[in-house]
Amino acid sequence: MNKKISSGNIEIGKGCALVLIAGPCVIEDFETTFEIAKSLKSITEKADCPFIFKASYDKANRTSIKSFRGPGLEEGLEILSKVKSKLDIQILSDVHDISEVSEASKVLDIIQVPAFLCRQTDFVLEVARSGKPVNVKKGQFLAPWDVANIVEKIVSTGNREIIITERGSMFGYNNLVVDFRGIRIMQETTACPVIFDATHSVQLPGGSGTSSSGQREFAPVLARAAVAAGADGIFLEVHPNPEKALCDGPNSLRLDSLQELLSDLMHIKKIIH
Repeated sequence: MNKKISSGNIEIGKGCALVLIAGPCVIEDFETTFEIAKSLKSITEKADCPFIFKASYDKANRTSIKSFRGPGLEEGLEILSKVKSKLDIQILSDVHDISEVSEASKVLDIIQVPAFLCRQTDFVLEVARSGKPVNVKKGQFLAPWDVANIVEKIVSTGNREIIITERGSMFGYNNLVVDFRGIRIMQETTACPVIFDATHSVQLPGGSGTSSSGQREFAPVLARAAVAAGADGIFLEVHPNPEKALCDGPNSLRLDSLQELLSDLMHIKKIIH
């Protein structure tokens, strides 16, 4: 297996710089998405931090039928394509259905397997066959060593460009907990780079009844701990005004708080490198 993977001019993994995967949970409109991506590019360039932009065109796993899902496949990919070309950045998004993989792979640089779908064999294989690097969000219901089985499925297609993302484990109802041993366990058992999703790890799934809640104030704490534990990168959902975000606002970080946090993370990475 690859201990590091490449996406464009960005390398992720052992011996590489800390990478940041960040953006809003969902595409709200072109203007908001573009401005967030533009700000993130500026912040990461100043910090000399490799950056991959993340936003979802359709969140198919919302708590309620009334929850905002995004603009959908066609419009969403068009927006991501424009952001990608205008800013010359790498793009990552999640795909929720086999039928979308082919079209999504024409725009996305990295395809994300959602946590709830990481055990769906046919879906995982179709994503792997796209030939694009695959980011597997570890299901909240999986032990770290179980991820090796998902990696084996992807490798069976000949695709070895695999990233694993830790996003916490279920702990009772409406709560998640992070076992930082899992970062090293997954690195050693899969030989894949491991990213830590700091904002989904502070999510309270279904915590508001018809939507998830969250504790964004703890995301920086967990992000720092994850880098100290050896994570190859950090995944953050950010928004200029989380209170008005249409999805995952309670666990999203304020965009204007990122620069200071990223500086901390880069310093920690240098210490343990």
